[in-house]
Amino acid sequence: MGVSFDLFGTLVTADRPADPAGAVATELEKRDVRVPDDWADAYAEPHVDAPDGAEVPLPAHVSRALASRGVEYEHNAARRAVVAAFDPTVETRPGALEAVEAARELGPVGICSNCSVPELVGRTLVRSDFERDDFDAIVTSVGCGWRKPAPEMFDVTADRLGVDPAELVHVGDDPQADGGIEAVGGTALLLEDVALADVPTRLSTVESQQS
Repeated sequence: MGVSFDLFGTLVTADRPADPAGAVATELEKRDVRVPDDWADAYAEPHVDAPDGAEVPLPAHVSRALASRGVEYEHNAARRAVVAAFDPTVETRPGALEAVEAARELGPVGICSNCSVPELVGRTLVRSDFERDDFDAIVTSVGCGWRKPAPEMFDVTADRLGVDPAELVHVGDDPQADGGIEAVGGTALLLEDVALADVPTRLSTVESQQS
């Protein structure tokens, strides 16, 4: 048995810009990149034809949005602007440490997180009460190329934890995204059904059922 946890909204709370397009625009301007007058429209438009369920890294989206308006820039300014725009204040949710500790007693533990911003999951963990070594694997959508509820993302998570997908229990707060674990035969523990403080007990119940 392996256990994976969603990060944002499950283990931690992390603020995000109220106006992502505006936050990115501010950071682009700091890097001497011309921001189009209709940037809000450009940011909202799709620019990458990705397969269903695939993740589009936000720097790639921003780069294509700028290109669609004829804006050129040097080096990796789009990536650096995106990373700087998403720089959250992080709080570890009550019961999160205990839930992960309980999961570690049952088998390998990982993070399975949707996140289109490079480096954000790592910076979030550094600012939380967790240590990197608390997790045997960290799988992000920007890293693996797939976004929950795509089954491929859960397959990658199970593989990195060294368990069969049917043996993976995923804890999350989004029924649609995190519930996707059931498509590969795994078990979803959704925070709309079970409080984070009760996750250790529920994990023990699932483990006994799988034994």
